[in-house]
Amino acid sequence: MSSNDLALDFSVVRDLRKRAGMTLEDVSQKSGVSIAGLSKLERNQNMIELDTLYRLARVFGLSATDLLNLAESCSATCKEAEAYTSGPFEFEKISFKGIDCFQAKAKSGGKLSKPEAHGDEFEICWLRSGKIRITLPRETHLLTPGQALKFDAALAHSYEILEDSEVSIIHLEKTHRF
Repeated sequence: MSSNDLALDFSVVRDLRKRAGMTLEDVSQKSGVSIAGLSKLERNQNMIELDTLYRLARVFGLSATDLLNLAESCSATCKEAEAYTSGPFEFEKISFKGIDCFQAKAKSGGKLSKPEAHGDEFEICWLRSGKIRITLPRETHLLTPGQALKFDAALAHSYEILEDSEVSIIHLEKTHRF
């Protein structure tokens, strides 16, 4: 049976191990999983137990959920950007599960006081060029090129474009950790 026929492909453990510059023995020592068990798992010749999943994930600095997600879908996903306008911003947006990425341009003098509705997520605004003022309920931030601001997107916030600007904005579900 090929790995393409499997619902879960744990050959990803081999990829993680090699990327970390580790041998089967190294992973075995750190996880307590036998070398034979690891070898079979990397070749998809046995099923993984929850405890083993947890111990292996920790070796690679992952959560058990992250390792399971990698085994479930280790292929890349390609999408096309969608273009739209919101207030003074001309956006291009790409969305994947749990993350929305925006590239935007805005002309000086523009304001956006009620950005699009947000779910329970963080917002990161990284100013590439220009100057923008972001106002939150109890604070105001002036961003210049190369600076970024992370905040809870559920908070009321507004953008004021002080100079023609280019910005990258990321909306990240709170279930993801930095």
